[in-house]
Amino acid sequence: MPAWNDYKTEARERGSLAFELYVVESTPIAPPEEVKQVLPDHLAYQKQQEEAGKLFLAGPMSDESGEQMLGTGLIIYRAASLEAATEITKNDPMHAQGKRSFAIRKWLVNEGSLSFDLSLSSQSVGVK
Repeated sequence: MPAWNDYKTEARERGSLAFELYVVESTPIAPPEEVKQVLPDHLAYQKQQEEAGKLFLAGPMSDESGEQMLGTGLIIYRAASLEAATEITKNDPMHAQGKRSFAIRKWLVNEGSLSFDLSLSSQSVGVK
């Protein structure tokens, strides 16, 4: 496999977007009641990251059946580097207080589409 930056250059040269983001898989390591206690601080932190333009997308994941809450979360950040994204992630109260562990990786977005429906009168937004 090629080095990451070499692959990113090749992707751009062939016309791909090659938009680099950072994907965090956050896994509970404390009992659920301890995780829930930190949830308000975690959500406030995520809101700060969103307002700062660093949080791209985040939310919980189901188990493989799609029927149960797994407790694992997926967070996607915009950052200048893996080190910067790691600092953002470490400062999340869930991780800083030892309630969740995390794994972080670079993600190169090359394909896909994203559309929004914005209805001002009903104050609603839909994602397609």
